Amino acid sequence: MHFTARAFGMFFLRSLLGIIVLMQGWGKVFGWGLPKVYEMWFKDFEKTFLPKWVIWGAAYYTSYVELITGFLLIAGLFKRIALYLLAADLLIVSYGHGLLEPIWDLQHVIPRAILVAALLFLPEEWDRWTIDPVFKNKRPVKI
Repeated sequence: MHFTARAFGMFFLRSLLGIIVLMQGWGKVFGWGLPKVYEMWFKDFEKTFLPKWVIWGAAYYTSYVELITGFLLIAGLFKRIALYLLAADLLIVSYGHGLLEPIWDLQHVIPRAILVAALLFLPEEWDRWTIDPVFKNKRPVKI
């Protein structure tokens, strides 16, 4: 495989995941606002054993992590940290959905999980179209 094809492939996977989660976070934070997100998606968890502060924490964590990691992934900045935070987000979301009822509809979780896993498993040196080297005192590799 040609080096540029690898770089483009990594850029595509990273940007696609970034756009998906950025827009979801954007809608939660700036579209609906956190109080409405809580009422729509998290209020039912008050019927479970979870304390209210954990539920509110999950609402804030998932909303802001999606917004911030989406931006970071698109920019190619702190990619590994962003992927780890997003993986934790997916675990929290999956646990939450399963806590209320069996998870039959996985259409939102599985594609994101596959993209996160792919980006974590593929060699990091293939991801050349990124601004991470600027913050690591390294010069980007010329393509």
